[in-house]
Amino acid sequence: MIPLFPIVPIASLWASLGDGLFSTQGIMVMLLAAYGGAMWMFLTSAPKVYTVMVSDLEAARQFYAGVLRLNAADIPLHYYYNYEQSLGTAGINPMYLSGAAGSTTVRGAGNDGLWYQLRKNVQIHVISGASMGEKSRHRHICFDRECLDQILMRTQRLDLKHKIRSDRPLNFLVKDFDGQVFEVSEVTT
Repeated sequence: MIPLFPIVPIASLWASLGDGLFSTQGIMVMLLAAYGGAMWMFLTSAPKVYTVMVSDLEAARQFYAGVLRLNAADIPLHYYYNYEQSLGTAGINPMYLSGAAGSTTVRGAGNDGLWYQLRKNVQIHVISGASMGEKSRHRHICFDRECLDQILMRTQRLDLKHKIRSDRPLNFLVKDFDGQVFEVSEVTT
């Protein structure tokens, strides 16, 4: 009886596999696969970052660290500084941004910012750039509803005095221990 498939010695099979695998092309494919795997691991373990624009950075520091009791966080490695400028802010209502009529704040130099740990693997990056609200309220604006929901839940959990002004888009007021009022708003485009 003649076998349908010829029996190939293992040494011959290993030699042909080794020639393809350890060739320049094979090594490049292995390096690209390893690089892709490393990038996947890096990006999936990187924290999610929400950006919140505020009217006064020092007041925001007191609010997030003092009132909301958030811990400071390190800048994540995957963060490329000044990425906020590529967010596509053309659709934002100008009353939220500094430089609008009646604004009393000056936009930061671009290298400012605060980092806080909101939840495990979730951070808030607080930057300057929002205008003051009506009645000289400190305004905090954000594009991400999920971030503001977490801030509102923390406000409620800490039993801070607050008032929800609007659910869609989310807009609420929080009063700190000194009586200052912070307006927290979701920006929709």
